[in-house]
Amino acid sequence: MATTFKNFLSNDVASTRTLLHEAIPITGSIVSGTYSGLNIKTYGHGMFESVYDYPFLSSSANHIFDITVGYAATSPLSGASNTQNAKKINIYNQMAQYLNGYDDSGNIKRFTIPKNSKEMNAVVFIPFARLLSKDEIKKGSVSFELGLTGSYNQNGTNFKIRGKLTDTSGSNGYYVDSPAGEYGVLFASSSALGTLGAAVFNGETLGKASSNPAVGLVYYQAGVAVVSSSVFNDLADGGALNNTLGTTKFGTTFGATGFNAITGSTINTTSDSILNRVFNISYNNTTELNSTIYFARVGHSEFNYSSNPTYLNESKLRVKTRASDTPVAYFSTVGLYSADNELLAVAKLSEPLRKDPTNEVTLRVRLDY
Repeated sequence: MATTFKNFLSNDVASTRTLLHEAIPITGSIVSGTYSGLNIKTYGHGMFESVYDYPFLSSSANHIFDITVGYAATSPLSGASNTQNAKKINIYNQMAQYLNGYDDSGNIKRFTIPKNSKEMNAVVFIPFARLLSKDEIKKGSVSFELGLTGSYNQNGTNFKIRGKLTDTSGSNGYYVDSPAGEYGVLFASSSALGTLGAAVFNGETLGKASSNPAVGLVYYQAGVAVVSSSVFNDLADGGALNNTLGTTKFGTTFGATGFNAITGSTINTTSDSILNRVFNISYNNTTELNSTIYFARVGHSEFNYSSNPTYLNESKLRVKTRASDTPVAYFSTVGLYSADNELLAVAKLSEPLRKDPTNEVTLRVRLDY
């Protein structure tokens, strides 16, 4: 235990903030192909599904994200005869309350695209696991590639047409009026495979800078993506990325195979159909590392004697052979103490440092949290 203490001055302490990023790639083969649904966990309440990177009963399985769907009570899709109608409305309201908050009248705010003030009446919710998203999702790094036609392969490949959703302006065009933190807009573009040529939705060829519609939102700190159901509308409905943003049917005649409607199917069935159309999901997470740096400055006349009892022998310094020799001490540990001299943290040096009256030492101690 130390018997001699030295106080830090104001210029001896500095704070830093470092952002660490990690790329998270989620391929369609992981989501819906490799494990044939064994990595999709369903629940008795039937309100959402959880996706894992391995069969969820495996001890090595990691939770990747959840998926569910919902619509507003005032949406044209809402109807008492719809399958799980109350649950779908409750999901929409719960997520809107959490991510959007309330307006001046005390009503829950609906999901709205800030760019054009269009409301999203029916949406797909994808909350990412905190294990992967960490402190937040990095702005401008989000990418979804989704199959947009009825033809798809169970292993996540060979989509005829797939759309790409990105938060391209997230790094400098995000919004801050959400109680859950900052959020950005997901814009859509498309890529055509095979001989179908360029995909044309709502009379526009996607992929052009002037015609990338806004179709969703991503909440960075909350780690939640909200995608309009209109991205899955049948091409005959005016385009898979039409401007109605979920006010029309949810792909009830989706391609030749038929896509499960959000109104007539359970949440789990609809979620499975969406997962089968995931070609790729990727984003970068962010870990915020805060550090306090302490500069422990030892003057030439300080800490030249050890407080260890073995430093003395018969009141003489063991390290001195002659009375005229200068005292010598070696230290290997720095202790940070509270104002009442209670030890709070310990920093270890890689090797002992020699200290005598002829030298001065400045030790840089970093405390991360």
